[in-house]
Amino acid sequence: MSRLDEWRAAGREVSVAGLARSGIAAARLLAARGVPSYVSDSGDTPVLHAAAEGLRSEAGARVTVELGGHDLERIRRSAALVLSPGIPPDSPVIRAAIATGMAVLAEAQLGLDAMVDVPAVVVTGTNGKTTTTALVDHLLRAAGRRSVAAGNIGNPLSAVALAAPHPDWLAVELSSFQLHDCPDLSPTVGILTNLAPDHLDRYPSLAAYYADKARLFANAGANSIWVSNLDDVDSRAMVANVAGRHLTFSSTSGIRADAWYDRDGDRLMLAGQPLLARGDLPLLGDHNVANALAASLALHATGLDHAELAFGLASFRPLRHRMEPVREVDGILWINDSKATNVASTRVAIQAMQRPFVLLLGGRHKGEPYVDLVGPLCQHGVAVVAYGEAGDLIEHDLGPAIRVVRGSTFEDVVIKARVLAPAGGAVLLSPACSSYDMFDNYEQRGATFRSLVEAM
Repeated sequence: MSRLDEWRAAGREVSVAGLARSGIAAARLLAARGVPSYVSDSGDTPVLHAAAEGLRSEAGARVTVELGGHDLERIRRSAALVLSPGIPPDSPVIRAAIATGMAVLAEAQLGLDAMVDVPAVVVTGTNGKTTTTALVDHLLRAAGRRSVAAGNIGNPLSAVALAAPHPDWLAVELSSFQLHDCPDLSPTVGILTNLAPDHLDRYPSLAAYYADKARLFANAGANSIWVSNLDDVDSRAMVANVAGRHLTFSSTSGIRADAWYDRDGDRLMLAGQPLLARGDLPLLGDHNVANALAASLALHATGLDHAELAFGLASFRPLRHRMEPVREVDGILWINDSKATNVASTRVAIQAMQRPFVLLLGGRHKGEPYVDLVGPLCQHGVAVVAYGEAGDLIEHDLGPAIRVVRGSTFEDVVIKARVLAPAGGAVLLSPACSSYDMFDNYEQRGATFRSLVEAM
């Protein structure tokens, strides 16, 4: 009997913390399965009130919604607490649940519980997980499979579970926050793209962050299939003693991997055979070659052949805010990589650049120094426009080695970059910071960048 069935049979109420997309989807799924829920959010905005009214209209007496705080006593009486991913682990609502010993579950786990019959390729890692998840979904669809991309990619798994019929396959992106509360995760294939420092503004240490990533493998068994990055030392260490079948990809290590980039032949290789010419993959940078290899390797393990995979790869298009070419203006290419919210992802973006370029770097600092960007910036970087709360630290870390210009408003940042960019060069928005000092999220930051460029 599933958790949902047990809760319904016992008539137990389940608490849901957070009334964003994930929380709404979780409450709707609980109501559809006959499980009463108490949904609470510390916010109290017109948007949240509208969401609450919509949920009450749909679920009726099966849901109670509270805004502006959480009834901790009521939560302590619940059968379980379902979390939206943005709630920090030290919040009172989580502490109250843990103190009772109740199950604390990510919304993603709730959705997966309701779709145990659907095979899932689950992707995590520090960088590249969204593109890899989108590639998995696209390759499945291109091969004629009914697939849905869900999880941290923006589509709650509970929302997918509500739809009928269920898809044939799930392409699931999970963040470290979600993995922390997915105790029963057992993917058909699991992909670890890479590991690098991130979220050090939320985690007490790098080890704690990596520990949550390692939860991908918590239920590994002899029949598990894992895809990991042979080029990444930390990834190799994490998977070394994990049970199951291991497959590796590499953009640098050649035929020691199961899928690799043949630089001499300028082609992607899979299982000892050519897969695709590099020029036919419409994505910038070696990091995207690695993402394509990871997705292809995972799906080859499930039965897709070279021809199906090559067709899907050639028809894939860059995702918004991820090394997305916006347009060329007066010989300058403008690239939107707003999703790069940590130093490691910005470093990868810089290494993908072949033109001289100006880097737009800044936002809210996430705990990492920027000095690691000096080496790659010295290859093709012309200047850095630093902005936002992290501007002073960026100037301190990079100023001795590369020209740093300070920007004020985001419009000013773009204007300064246009002046600094050389003919035939590029401007790269790859901030290495979160967006919350100036924007609601990285999507709004990228959309603002795009609109400013399109208006030129």
